Amino acid sequence: MSENSHPLSAAHRLELVGRERLTVSGVEDVERFDESGIVMATSAGTLVVTGSDLHIGKLSLDGGELNVDGQIDSLAYEDGGEGRGGFFSRLFG
Repeated sequence: MSENSHPLSAAHRLELVGRERLTVSGVEDVERFDESGIVMATSAGTLVVTGSDLHIGKLSLDGGELNVDGQIDSLAYEDGGEGRGGFFSRLFG
């Protein structure tokens, strides 16, 4: 896939400061959220953030930016071809 395949998509970027502050750009939608996990659609695919005491500090879908505070344990991209079984059901099942 080239960067030109989604000309209107915002550039996707992650910035993790320590393990307690995450800024994600290129966010298109937040699909699920609780204090142990966040599932979001980004211009680079579905991103799953897990941890504890997670809080969304700022969400701007117009600008495609999301700020997360809390104890961040993992960041993982979920491939879209298989549906929402597997990892999603273990995370939120």
